[in-house]
Amino acid sequence: MELAAERGIRYLTLFAFSSENWSRPRDEVSKLMGLFLEALQREVDDLHRNNVKLEFVGARGQLQKSLVDKIEAAEQRTIGNTGLHLIVAVAYGGRWDIVQAARSLVAKAVSGDIDADDVDEQAIAGELQLGDIPDPDLLIRTGGEQRISNFLLWNLAYAELYFCNTLWPDFGDRDFDEALAFYAARQRRYGHTGEQVEAVSR
Repeated sequence: MELAAERGIRYLTLFAFSSENWSRPRDEVSKLMGLFLEALQREVDDLHRNNVKLEFVGARGQLQKSLVDKIEAAEQRTIGNTGLHLIVAVAYGGRWDIVQAARSLVAKAVSGDIDADDVDEQAIAGELQLGDIPDPDLLIRTGGEQRISNFLLWNLAYAELYFCNTLWPDFGDRDFDEALAFYAARQRRYGHTGEQVEAVSR
């Protein structure tokens, strides 16, 4: 988080706990939730002092009330901060995110607030958990895995994907800078040719 702020990154999203992680052994899930609660209590003061805006996305109804209360308190405390926007995904899954967006649009259509023709990419994106956040430019996947594991399926449509063997607990500044260097070397075309992109950048 500190390096992201130093490098001028405006948004950083961390995948803390996925929808699928609920299927892990109960003791492990309980310990993970406990660690998450401890980290939240320990870090929020420091995040606030460093002007970090903290936001959580995911199915909060699946979390214990004590944790939800801490999450909401942390969000409210940092809501006015203007530095790095740190987003933590908890009990989150990309497919769940798209389904809840679809349900929201269906409810609006049934109530007559929108027509079927109003449902376009922009409308769907607006109902997603990161509806008011720009799409990610870079996904970093650690631990030698080469998949996105149901993370931000809609939002990652044009993200650069960076895979490294470093395990997450060991992922440090050097690893982060290597990922950023990888991204800097990529040409962002969005369907255009390389020549078109170069012509616009001249």
